[in-house]
Order: sequence, then structure tokens, then C-alpha cells
Amino acid sequence: MGAQAQWTPSQARDAAIAIVRRLRDHGHVAYLAGGCVRDLLLGHPPTDFDVATDAHPERIGELFERSSEVGESFGVTLVRTGRVVVEVATFRSDGPYSDQRRPDHVEYAGEVEDAHRRDFTINALFLAPDEGDPPGRIIDHVGGIEDMRARVVRAVGDPGARLREDHLRALRAVRFACRLGFEIEAGTRRAIKEDAASLAGVSRERIGDELRRMLRHPSRASAASEIQALGLDGPVLGDRRPDAGVRALGALGGDEVAVWVSLGAWALDRGAAHSGADVAGLVRFWRDRLLLSNEERDGLRRCLAGVFDIRRDWEAMSVARRKRLLSEAGFGCVESLLRASDPALSAVVSRARAELAETPSGLAPEPLMTGDDLVAMGLTPGPEFARVLDATYDEQLEDRVRDKNEAALFVRSLTGPDSSGNHEG
Repeated sequence: MGAQAQWTPSQARDAAIAIVRRLRDHGHVAYLAGGCVRDLLLGHPPTDFDVATDAHPERIGELFERSSEVGESFGVTLVRTGRVVVEVATFRSDGPYSDQRRPDHVEYAGEVEDAHRRDFTINALFLAPDEGDPPGRIIDHVGGIEDMRARVVRAVGDPGARLREDHLRALRAVRFACRLGFEIEAGTRRAIKEDAASLAGVSRERIGDELRRMLRHPSRASAASEIQALGLDGPVLGDRRPDAGVRALGALGGDEVAVWVSLGAWALDRGAAHSGADVAGLVRFWRDRLLLSNEERDGLRRCLAGVFDIRRDWEAMSVARRKRLLSEAGFGCVESLLRASDPALSAVVSRARAELAETPSGLAPEPLMTGDDLVAMGLTPGPEFARVLDATYDEQLEDRVRDKNEAALFVRSLTGPDSSGNHEG
């Protein structure tokens, strides 16, 4: 859980340290735990702060009036300090993971057992913030400090056992390694490859969420490359393409980009969509595989369809069609994908956009004719309205119609001399 967007990391850190102090003042062992310790030691600003303690949930409730148990069977309590909510977990050891997600049962234990039930050594460190030199005294029962110095992601204990407990840990290992610039330790890497097919049994929602976190991050290209090299792309995306490059993904740059733009670049890299005709099927398939939201689905479809339209038809496109395409609300993602996958064609399109913007009508002028104008001309609303308005706007974009009078004359050329639209004789 940890800190959320409504408070700052410094507020979350102060709140977590205050909780540690109160627990220790009342005779309990308490530490900062997990990812926040890793990030503090690496000099990265933690996004959340968690506390681990030997105090049981009922005792935590006695010491902190504003608290609530959210994982009673797992010894997890949320403690509110001011506006900040911190996750406080009781030291525990885990029973078997029958559902490959959560332990069937837990037993309260000591800090050593708690460290050994965690996923990776770099995530199994504790920190006593008020002891020693800043940021505090490190408690390491699993060799996490040595692995951080060696810049490796290593499973705690037997990597095969850790993966069997929760197969999503394979993707988490990739995310941590790529985000931190680490390598996956050889034994852990071997276990991930051997266990890759088991990832198919993890819920689509969890896989999709993990993939989103990777694709939003500047390390997205290295993450995709690792997923393919480890054989995880089959259970994640539905097919294996171990030799696919990640050139377009890498060319998106270091900034955070929308998930659908990253997915579009990955699709192009993998050759998963070879033409515009393939786009609809690919988008439906990936939506089901990753549980894409409607926004993500529509964004991916729009991006890929736009790229293929330009690749296939750019030279034959009329001025009107080019202007319509270039001024679409979602064209930014098309532009990003085109620049990443085909820089030469992207440059051609960019020059054309600048030239079209200088034409008399510009790139996206307000239409000279509207439905109300057609009604005022005596035309009866109906299915033909859209066709007439589209054709008139095309003439405007082509600069063959430059004012309202010329637009009205063009409309009459389409609808005939009887402006009422009634052609009964």
C-alpha cells in the first residue's frame, strides 16, 4: 500500500518513521521495510514507505487510534498519520501458495523468517531509521546489500520455490532489473526460463498491470527485450518472438509515454501487425490478453491504423485526406510511432504538415457549412447531410471553396436545383 498521490514522499517518510518510533517506544521491534529501503540505499526517491514489526495487529490497533486491518489473515494494518496512510505488517512466515498468489495461511514469526519469505533479496532489507548514520542502520538477513553492490536481482532462497509461490514474480524480476539497471542473477534467470509457461496461469489483470508499469517507464525497451529473451512473451502476449528487436520501443525516448503508444511500438517491432487489415484483430487479441481499458484499446487501434494508412497511402492521399488525418485529435500518438519506426517517412509527413498549414484554408479550418446552414437552404435533414457536409468540407480543405457563398453553390451542385431536396415531379 504505502504512500499515495495525495501526499508527498517526504510526508510519507516522516509518517512511517513516526510509526516506527512509537512502536519502538512501546517495546516493539519495528523497521522500514521492502522497496523503500532499496530505493533509499540506491538514492532513488521512494514512492511509498512500509513498516514491518513484531507487534500483532490488535496491538497496532491499541497504539494507533486511526488504524484498520485490511489483511487480517496476513497481519496487515493501515495506520493513518495526518493525511498519510502507511501499511504496517507484522513479521510473518508464509504457508503454501495454492493459488500461486497468496499464502494459504501465515504464522507470525520473527524478522529473519519475514525476510526469507520475501521475493528478491534487494526487497528483503529492513532499516532502523534512527540508528547509525543516515539513512539508518541496515538489517540484512538475505545478502541483499551484496546483491545491490553487484547490481543483481536474486530470488530469496530457492528461485524455483519463489516462482512457484507466485509466477508473477518472473515479470517483477524483469521490471526491477530494467528499472534499476541491474542484471537478473543466473540461477534466478534460469528458473524464470524454466517456469515461463506457468505465467499463463496468472490472472490477466495482474499481468496487464505489471506490463503497464514497465511500458510507462523509460526502460521499456530493455524490459520488452528481456521478456522476449526469457520466453515470457508467449504467456503475456500470446505468441513467442524471441528474435524480435525493440528498435521502435527504444526510439520512443526516455520520457514517460502512454501505454498504447508503447504497445503500438512493440507491435511494430514484433511484426505482430503487418498491415492495417491486421490491426483490428491484434487490438482485440491484446485487449483480452492484457485487459486493456477502452481508452487503451482505442488508442492502440488509432495509433496503428494511422501508421499503416500513412505507410500504404501517403503518396496517393488527396490534400483533404492528408489534412483530416494530420489534424485528428489522436494524431500525436501516430506521429510518435511513425517517428520511432520510420524516421524517413516521419520527416516527409512533418514537412507536408508544415506546408499544408500554410495553405489558404490552413490545416483544420472551421467548416464553412453546418447542418443548420443546410436546413436554412431548405434541405430536409437525413442521411445525405453527412455526405454533403463531408464533400463540402473536402472542397474547403482543397481551397476550391473559400467562403460561404461558394460553399452554398457547391452544396446546390450536389443536391440539385430544388433546394428542398424534394425531387417528386
